[in-house]
Amino acid sequence: MTDSRQLVVEVDHVTAGYLPGVNILNGCSLEAREGELIGIIGPNGAGKSTLLKAIFGQVNVREGQVRLMGDNITGLKADKLVARGVGMVPQNNNVFPSLSIEENLQMGLYQRPREYAERLEFVTGIFAELGKRLKQRAGSLSGGERQMVAMGRALMMRPHVLLLDEPSAGLSPARQDEAFIRVSEINKAGVTTIMVEQNARRCLQICDRGYVLDQGRDAYTGTGRDLLNDPKVINLYLGTLGVDA
Repeated sequence: MTDSRQLVVEVDHVTAGYLPGVNILNGCSLEAREGELIGIIGPNGAGKSTLLKAIFGQVNVREGQVRLMGDNITGLKADKLVARGVGMVPQNNNVFPSLSIEENLQMGLYQRPREYAERLEFVTGIFAELGKRLKQRAGSLSGGERQMVAMGRALMMRPHVLLLDEPSAGLSPARQDEAFIRVSEINKAGVTTIMVEQNARRCLQICDRGYVLDQGRDAYTGTGRDLLNDPKVINLYLGTLGVDA
């Protein structure tokens, strides 16, 4: 059955790396359609975070293309990508610690300040706790709370797609569950989401489709449920994590 939803992001056989002659991605491809939640899993060093950086113009793409809504965005700088509707939440250093929550959110909308009230209502509709603590300094927040601020700031620009780099990293098990719930809520609000995640089982449980990266290539792809129950994926990447899923 053909999926008629609009293709939002297309990574087409991308080869990319940081150093001359050393490729991290080796012909990697990915598609994300309107409203989808895409999960990217794989072993350490597989190129998961590099794939997000290739989409967001932070690594040299040597072959292939990255397209947004059909337009070639390969290699565009971050400010241009944000203006076009690509939001990125990195794993580390993802808030301005000396600024308040409110100022962090305003920074997310510096290109369209007139839309602040409308977008603040949208973001605090998802993250109600932020709306109650707008004047609190971001540096005083816990890791999970900072993650909320970072996601909220990226959502302020009304992105076509939100890129999340390991949103559960460094969080306690309880906070990890909260992070996955937040990701699901963002996606249910209509935001196409592409998430890299080390917690492979939880990632596949909530995503519509998943990609398993290995040595810079998309080794397996399918629905989250199918990948959770695929014996090869279980044996190679999930271990016992997928057995009772």
